[in-house]
Amino acid sequence: MVETIPGEDCKCHEASSFLDWLKTGMWSHTYQRIPPKENLNQMDVEDVSALLQSSVEEESSNPPWRLSLPYVLVATISSFLFGYHLGVVNEPLESISSDLGFSGDTLAEGLVVSTCLAGAFVGSLFSGWIADGLGRRRAFQLCALPMILGAFVSAKSKTLTGMLLGRILVGTGMGLGPPVASLYVTEISPAFVRGTYGSFIQIATCLGLMGSLLVGIPVKEITGWWRVCFLLSIIPATILCLCMSFCAESPHWLYKRGRITEAEAEFERLLGASHVKSAVAELSKSDRGDDSDSVTISELLHGRHFRVVFIGSALFALQQLSGINAVFYFSSAVFRSAGVPSGLANVFIGVANLSGSIVAMALMDKLGRRVLLLWSFFGMAMSMLLQVASASSYLKGSGALYLSVGGMLMFVLTFALGAGPVPGLLLPEIFPGRIRAKAMAVCMSVHWVMCPCLFTALCSSRCSYITCS
Repeated sequence: MVETIPGEDCKCHEASSFLDWLKTGMWSHTYQRIPPKENLNQMDVEDVSALLQSSVEEESSNPPWRLSLPYVLVATISSFLFGYHLGVVNEPLESISSDLGFSGDTLAEGLVVSTCLAGAFVGSLFSGWIADGLGRRRAFQLCALPMILGAFVSAKSKTLTGMLLGRILVGTGMGLGPPVASLYVTEISPAFVRGTYGSFIQIATCLGLMGSLLVGIPVKEITGWWRVCFLLSIIPATILCLCMSFCAESPHWLYKRGRITEAEAEFERLLGASHVKSAVAELSKSDRGDDSDSVTISELLHGRHFRVVFIGSALFALQQLSGINAVFYFSSAVFRSAGVPSGLANVFIGVANLSGSIVAMALMDKLGRRVLLLWSFFGMAMSMLLQVASASSYLKGSGALYLSVGGMLMFVLTFALGAGPVPGLLLPEIFPGRIRAKAMAVCMSVHWVMCPCLFTALCSSRCSYITCS
C-alpha cells in the first residue's frame, strides 16, 4: 500500500490541468501563428534569395572611396614637392646669381636649372628597381631624404658649386617621386575613382608650383629670401617621410612578394572587408603567368613589352617636347619682357594650371584618358598658333602683347587638361604588373633626358625661345 502524501492529489490534478492547457491552449495558439508547410518553404526561399541578392549587391557595389583617400593625399605630397622645386628658382634666379657671383652668366643660370633635371633623370631611372625592391612606402621615404638634404645644402650654399650640389640631390628625389606616386595611387585606388585620384597628382604639382611662385614674390625686397624659399620645402618633405610610416602598403607589391595575408589586410584597409576576396581574385587573375620577378632593361627595350614601353616613352617625350617646363621656369622673364609684373604673371600661370587640373579631375573618369589627351594636345597646338600670330609683323603694340600672354596662359591650361596628368595615370594601368614599376622608370627617364637638351638651347636666349615655343 502506497502512502499518499497530503496534497498530492491536488498537485496531480493541477499538473494534469497544466498539461491539458499546454496541449490545447498554448500549442493551438502556436499552430495558429505558424503558416502551412508549403508557405513556410516559400518564405524560406524568398528570405534566402533576398539575403543572397543583398550579398551580391554589396560585393558588386563600389568600395568606399574614403578609405583610400588619406593615403592618396599623403602620396601626393611628393608631387607637391616636385612642383615646388620645379618652380622654386623661377623668381629668385636673378637674386641667386647675384648673391653667388655669377650674375649675367646665362650658362651658369641654365646649370642651376638643368643640374636638377639631370639628378631627376638618375632618380627616375632607378625608381622602378627601388619601388620593387623596397616597396612603395619605403621608396617615398627614400625620395624625401635627398629633397631634405638638397634643400638644406642649396639654402646654405655660398658658391655656385654648393648650389649645384644641392640641386642634384633635390633632383634625385624629384625623379624618384613621380613614378612611385603614379604606381602607388593606381594600385591603392578603387577603379571607379582611379582617374580622379590620379588627377590629384597633377593638382598637387600645380599647388607646389603656385606655392613656389608665391613664396618667391618677396625676393626682390628681402635680401637672401631665396634661401628661405629652399628651406621651406623641408617641411612637406619631412611630413611625407613621417606619414608614410602609417600609410598602407601597396597590396599589389605585397602580392608579388608572396605576402598574401598582408595583401588581404591592406585591401581591407583600402576597400573594406566585403571587397577583399574580389580584389584578391582580380589581382590573381591579372598576375597570372607573371611568376618571374626578374625584368631586365633588354626585355623592356627589345622584348615582347617593347611596344607598350615605346608608347609610354613617346607620351612622356611629347609631354616634355611641348616646352611646358620652360614656361614654368622662365615665365617670369617672359611676362616682364611683355610689361606684366612678375608677381601677377606667376598668379596667372598658377591659376591656369590649377583650373585645367580641376577640370581634368572632373572629366577623367567620364570622358576617358584618350579623349582628354587628344584635346589637350590640340589645344596646345592652337595656343602655339596664337604665339606665332603675336610675333608676326601684322600685329603691333598691345594687341600682340595680349595675344602672346593669352597664348601662354591657354597653353598652360590645355596642358593641365590632359598632357600633364594623363601619361602618369595611363601607363600604370596598361603595363602588366610584372613590369609596371620598371617600365614606368624607363618611360619617366625619357621624360627627364629631354630636359637638359632643351635647356641647353635655352641658355643663350631664354625669352626668345619661350615666345617662339
